[in-house]
Amino acid sequence: MSDTKRLTILFLQGHPSRFWSALGDGLDAAGHRVLKINFSLGDRVFWRRKGAFDYRGRMGNWGAWLTDFIRTKGVTDIYYYADRLPYHAEALEISRSLGVRCWAVEFGYLRPDWLTFEPEAMGARSLFPKTREGIAERAERHVLPDLRPRYHHTFSEEAFGEVTFALLSEVGRPAYPFYRSDRYYWPGFDYLAWLVVLAGELRAKRRAGEVEARLMRDNAPYNMVAMQLQQDYQIRASSPYDHLEEFLEEIVSSFAQNAPADRRLLFKMHPLDNGLENWPRRLKRLEKRYGIVGRTDLIRGGDLGNLIRSSQGVIYVNSTVGLHCIMNRKPSIAMGSAVFDIDGLTHQGGIDSFWRDPEPVDGPFLELFLRALMDIQVRGTFYGEEGREAAIAEIVRRMDALAESGETGYGLPPLPLAH
Repeated sequence: MSDTKRLTILFLQGHPSRFWSALGDGLDAAGHRVLKINFSLGDRVFWRRKGAFDYRGRMGNWGAWLTDFIRTKGVTDIYYYADRLPYHAEALEISRSLGVRCWAVEFGYLRPDWLTFEPEAMGARSLFPKTREGIAERAERHVLPDLRPRYHHTFSEEAFGEVTFALLSEVGRPAYPFYRSDRYYWPGFDYLAWLVVLAGELRAKRRAGEVEARLMRDNAPYNMVAMQLQQDYQIRASSPYDHLEEFLEEIVSSFAQNAPADRRLLFKMHPLDNGLENWPRRLKRLEKRYGIVGRTDLIRGGDLGNLIRSSQGVIYVNSTVGLHCIMNRKPSIAMGSAVFDIDGLTHQGGIDSFWRDPEPVDGPFLELFLRALMDIQVRGTFYGEEGREAAIAEIVRRMDALAESGETGYGLPPLPLAH
């Protein structure tokens, strides 16, 4: 690749796995120039390549430092994971003023074995079209994807990376004294809480199975609430809620006033919830306040697919559970900002009308949406060699095409998804 076609790609903080450095290797092998900035010891240890730069300054000085770095190094593109991390949010604003592209590399909307490779950001700041016309235009680039899972990894792989990165970043603070992780919980509390969760895991799964069996046996009409994590950036940055209890209260209040008398409400906890928010206690308080004692269940576990299909509809903030509902042609409502919260896919009439008159999924439009979504999805995973290599190959292919096109923005020539 000629120097005029070569991109200079700056990596900021990445996913806590081998993926970030392996992606750097792949882009470097394709002829692109790869740079990296470390903010913490976790960054340094997980970046297995040479040539990284350390930022040890204060958050207030980051913008000026990065602006000078971009200009000096001739950066054309910036990659980051967790697009609302303070360093990344400021990098996006700076990049816009300098004509540099930013890319959010995240878990896929179409999990389990897809990654998101999206211009600028996800959620409320996504550039993905929200109109039928815009989606139909994007859909022309692609065929309908094969969504059957190909790649697998274990929970221990995820946990090892997350825990190791967080702990390294804490113990490395003498070398990076002003590092701002913006984690919601201090890692020590977070991981100690997991000891309690793991100790009660079998009991929680057994109870979830009993609740699920009872709902199926009694053919009880219920709506499911797919809970998310309080620490999730998509809650803090792409929803109207400062705390998830506000979401629960809005749901319970509306349910009490508008749901049919025989309707039940099933709250399904996120599988990675650390228990620190004590949702059972919070929910009991809301039940009493709004007079629906005996009409709710809270579970940790259960068969997600079965619970979605058997429900009257599902409520969430912006969880990818929403896409599972849509693909199962099940009514759902997003209470925050989600890329799939579009007329024809989700209920648009507000929570009060959802209980009795949920809007159905438009099947033909769903197919257009899934095809259009391929613009910002790549097949593969952060974990496991096969899935990692597949995702990296596709990202490199897209960047090569962008470099060859001479496009200065995010526009790409039509690129059907590689199969």
